[in-house]
Amino acid sequence: MPATREAALAVTTVVTLCLLIRSEGADVPPPPPPGFTSEVAPILLRECQGCHGPERPKGGYRLDTFERLMKPGDSGDAPVTPGDPAASTLFRLITTHDEKKRMPQKDDPLPAAQVAVIERWICGGAAFDGADRAAPLATIVPPTPHPAAPKAYARPVPVLALAFSVDGKELIAGGYHEVTVWDPATGKLLRRVGNLPQQVHAIEWSGDGTWMAVAGGTPGTGGEVALIRLNGSEPAAPIVLDRVTDMVLSVTFSPDGKRLAAGGADGTVRIYELASPAVPPDLPARRSHVIAQHSDWVTAVAFNPDGSRIASASRDKTARVFDAASAEMLSAYFGHDGPVLAIAWDTDGDVFSAGRDREVHSWEPRTEGKRVAAVKGFDRDVLRLVRGGEFLFSAAADGRVRQHKVADRSLVRTFDASPDWVYALAFHEKTGRVAAGSYDGTVKVYELAEGKTVAQFVAAPGFTAGQGTSR
Repeated sequence: MPATREAALAVTTVVTLCLLIRSEGADVPPPPPPGFTSEVAPILLRECQGCHGPERPKGGYRLDTFERLMKPGDSGDAPVTPGDPAASTLFRLITTHDEKKRMPQKDDPLPAAQVAVIERWICGGAAFDGADRAAPLATIVPPTPHPAAPKAYARPVPVLALAFSVDGKELIAGGYHEVTVWDPATGKLLRRVGNLPQQVHAIEWSGDGTWMAVAGGTPGTGGEVALIRLNGSEPAAPIVLDRVTDMVLSVTFSPDGKRLAAGGADGTVRIYELASPAVPPDLPARRSHVIAQHSDWVTAVAFNPDGSRIASASRDKTARVFDAASAEMLSAYFGHDGPVLAIAWDTDGDVFSAGRDREVHSWEPRTEGKRVAAVKGFDRDVLRLVRGGEFLFSAAADGRVRQHKVADRSLVRTFDASPDWVYALAFHEKTGRVAAGSYDGTVKVYELAEGKTVAQFVAAPGFTAGQGTSR
């Protein structure tokens, strides 16, 4: 029973509205109820899934699919009662005036227009108009253009991804709804490519330079993999290859360019086939496998030198190896004491992995993950690994980039430190340059021969130096 007169009035209004919607004798027929996929799901995805998604859902209630939306959480109360908003726990919680109970918690109440959409949908029978009731909301809502990147950044954003162009003349950095393209020799901004996810976590070029893969998303809401085709000096508009339920954190092309692999916060490794007769003519690739062998975020993926294997790193403290064609798991490594954040292959088939235990492990995947050696000397988390030629480069939370010899794991040099945690790392063998991107938005480009810094800039177009940011 409503606790206040105001709440009682609200329930009466809802019941009256539902009766009006169902009335058959009205002179003007009522409008049809809102569509779930086009109007209701986008609200739930944007406003509710962050707390009621697949990872640690509050109150044991998930609404990341229609099927789960309709099932009770720990309370046992029906979230949605078709035709009766007043009996629907979800509706009561988004309209209550008790701030301690109202959803979203610790946030502004939903705008009246959004509440009305949910109310009319329930009154109209709470129907599902999609193809699969178990499909993640992120995959069924109609795609909408991403917001434009800021013309001028008020503050830098963390640089989470870096990649050199195939010829090494450009350095691409992840930004806010965009990637920015820079001259690695001077730090001069060359151009910007927008209409991308809010956070860009990975950038990768196909070997022939035709495609640039960009992966990222919005935390707690969804992620995507996009491909950008380069037409001369101006790139074409991004093509969204896949949309998933959470951030995509890593993406990589096979050496021959025929496959693309991605890993993300939904705990999966996804494999896409490119340039295949099975690929629809309007898309550059199709998803061939979704591997769900990890129990936590997949933080990094990498193809071996011949493209037949994919290695993955995960917050579940394991690293694994899969067959790239069949997706069969071939090996797993359990030697880490903490989340595994980075992975790379040796030329002889061994795997390097590293993370929060502050060591780079070298292990043999052909003998069920036998440890070969460990590279020590890190006093903070190891966040990225890149193998280039005879060297292994690492980036760490102490702001340093280190260069080791692959053959004997000996330290060649430690480059000048960046101001903050180094999250992004790229190497271009022909030009002999290494680039590092840090949390405070700084990008440093090093020349490999002598280890000197050749360029340093903040990857935030229009940002006025001196404003700064902090973690």
